[in-house]
Amino acid sequence: MLPIDHILPELKQTLEQTTTALLQAPPGAGKTTRVPLALLEASWLKGRKILMLEPRRLAARSAARYMALQLGEQPGQTVGYRTRLDTRISGTTRIEVVTEGILTRLIQNDPMLEEYAAVLFDEFHERSLQADLGLALVRETQEALREDLRVLVMSATLDTAPIARMLGDVPVLTSEGRAFPVEVFYRPAPSAQRNPRLVDQVVAVINEALAQQPGSVLVFLPGAGEIHRVAQALVGQVAPDVVVAPLFGNLDTAAQDQAIAPAPEGSRKLVLATAIAETSLTIEGVRVVVDSGQQRRAVFDPNSGMTRLVTGRVSKASAEQRKGRAGRVEPGVCYRLWSESEQFGLADFTPPEIREADLAPLVLELAQWGARTPDKLVWIDPPPPAHWQQAVELLQWLDMLGDDGAITGHGKSARALGIHPRLAHMVILGRSLGLGRLAAELAALLEDRDLLGPGSGADMHERIRVLRGERGSQRIDTRRLQALSQQAKRLAGPETGGKSKPEEVPTDTEVGRLLALAYPDRIGKRRSGDTPRYQLSNGKGAVLRDDDGLARHEWLVAADLDGKAKEATIYLAAPVDLPVLESDLSAHISEEDEAEWDDKRGRVVARRSRRLGALLLAEKPLDKVSPELIQQGLLAAIRRKGLDSLPWTPAARQWQARVALLAKHFPGQWPDVSDKALTEALEQWLAPFLTGISRWSELARLNLQNALNSLLEYPQQQQLAELAPTALTIPTGSSVDVDYTAENGPVLAAKLQALFGWTKTPEVAGGKVPVVIHLLSPARRPLAVTADLGSFWVNVYPQVRKDTRGRYPKHPWPEDPLTAEAQHGTKKRPAR
Repeated sequence: MLPIDHILPELKQTLEQTTTALLQAPPGAGKTTRVPLALLEASWLKGRKILMLEPRRLAARSAARYMALQLGEQPGQTVGYRTRLDTRISGTTRIEVVTEGILTRLIQNDPMLEEYAAVLFDEFHERSLQADLGLALVRETQEALREDLRVLVMSATLDTAPIARMLGDVPVLTSEGRAFPVEVFYRPAPSAQRNPRLVDQVVAVINEALAQQPGSVLVFLPGAGEIHRVAQALVGQVAPDVVVAPLFGNLDTAAQDQAIAPAPEGSRKLVLATAIAETSLTIEGVRVVVDSGQQRRAVFDPNSGMTRLVTGRVSKASAEQRKGRAGRVEPGVCYRLWSESEQFGLADFTPPEIREADLAPLVLELAQWGARTPDKLVWIDPPPPAHWQQAVELLQWLDMLGDDGAITGHGKSARALGIHPRLAHMVILGRSLGLGRLAAELAALLEDRDLLGPGSGADMHERIRVLRGERGSQRIDTRRLQALSQQAKRLAGPETGGKSKPEEVPTDTEVGRLLALAYPDRIGKRRSGDTPRYQLSNGKGAVLRDDDGLARHEWLVAADLDGKAKEATIYLAAPVDLPVLESDLSAHISEEDEAEWDDKRGRVVARRSRRLGALLLAEKPLDKVSPELIQQGLLAAIRRKGLDSLPWTPAARQWQARVALLAKHFPGQWPDVSDKALTEALEQWLAPFLTGISRWSELARLNLQNALNSLLEYPQQQQLAELAPTALTIPTGSSVDVDYTAENGPVLAAKLQALFGWTKTPEVAGGKVPVVIHLLSPARRPLAVTADLGSFWVNVYPQVRKDTRGRYPKHPWPEDPLTAEAQHGTKKRPAR
């Protein structure tokens, strides 16, 4: 009896009466395998099937096998599954467990989903991009085409509020309690350790758990690298009866199945897993969880078009999921490698993938669906505008979308392949180049995790050799290799699937040629120096390992990088020939005249350059330089040297400060004249005043004040003089400059005696800003600073008079400064 069993009657009744519901059940409740079977006899099925979405391939296979076992059958009979590389479905299948991309293809091919009576979204809390897209499409189908279609969203730790808003007022069913209780122990690093190594922390807690707790242990680590390091550190530390089993996505199928199978009799298992083990898996015998508290997420940068892996803290929801793995089959314990106080600081939920993912596949799917903008569908979290726009621009570059956002014929062909648009573009063009088989093999390899894994070099040609059986590798799962080969044959299409003349063994540069079609923004040119560093066509930097065989090549294409902001590490790549690049990508190579400043010559030099993105392919000097190019070179030099390199005068800096003051107090009415804004807008205000200037020395005659004034309309120039006057008249009748550049300005500095009788503090900016008064001694040394003259005369002046008049006896120090006559010099002699 599982906790979910208590709520199954209510769930069945709910789906008899309504078409949509949310089911929240904690880990170990049994929702994944109990709910689909419980719905098999529902009256609303009417001969149709149940479709259940699982976020991971391992979970999909495991769930289908377990449900089939409950029926005394094999997968593919009543219960089957479909993943990208493995399918077990037959004519008798009534429950299909599918991974996320499969659902999208099913609904695109048949928007009515006529074969299915219900769609179940399992482990929806993971909020993957495909799950969000799938729910949006299914919801539209339900509302527009299939009112009878049942939709059930299930999760262990679901934030129900946003999804309830999307779906409307639908029933929310909650299964209380987990199968068995789980006790939590917090094990933060000792405070004396400043930068503790994660591996050392994990190993110490594993040894504690093995010594103090019975049963098998499941350890959560952020990635395969940490798993290998922990496994290595445990060699010789664990007892012979402890079987160490890694579990991560790149592991072969047999090893994954072994990790979740029961431990051999008389032994216990130690499973080292990534987040792949968080959901939908029952690992037999596990009653202890060790949680590192870290997770690795893919975060897309729309500026570079690259995705980087970010390691960070888990959310409370993920920590709860991991904890639940310990209580699935008996009471358990959970060790957390952080403090109880840190637990309160964790984010409630992991950010949805739609906020951080590459949206190109989603945008193409929606274009096929008929939605050219994201607002055509209802989302739990709408796609970020920057990510959406980057995806649209990429798809238009690949000729998959028209200028109006509609899908093109090429886009439809690419989407039908069911792979990333970049790779689909490569496959289709590869066929036309007579390299269809190679393009399909590359696409199959790049859609999956790296065939050879880390430490195997970056050369994609080596992966092709392994896939074709030309190079053996003991680490590779034979079934996975067969599945990749089948995927490659499917992608190659009937025209290139072996019926036409076979392709010869591909050269290194043919691999690079095809990759350049998929990743034109990741073409790299080697920089000078011993370290194999490359500048990419997207403007970013990238580096190969020093010992990588590809490091000898000047030009290459990076198919996989870690996406770091400053300098990405290249994981997969291939060399490419420059003449081939110039031929294949000629439509995207620009040729233009450029100018830059030559400091040695003190003048502009110009050239005609050919570029692919940020990469300079070729250049030649220009004999005749147009005035426009000279101006361009001057502006580039000013940007490089900084705005201070211009002939600023004190008056010009005062002008800048005066306008900045008004821009602050009258938002939107005055231009931004900060150095940063002026630098960005040099073409607008400075360029017209550079006419006739061709050398740096000639800049000295530039009237910078006139150039700055051009930023203001004539009425504004008059207002500037009124609202921010350059000088004020003091009681002696003299005009004194106001310093707007002074700290805490504007500031007026004058001798104290010259301000007698001035009771009201002067103001600028239409009375919004008081002028700060610096009162000076007869020797023009500071005596006091005030922004309130009236208060100064009453409260501060008496003390100043007492302290200072002895030093300046010839100057007036009246007891009542408010009625005294202002004067510049010494005491006036009385009239005779």
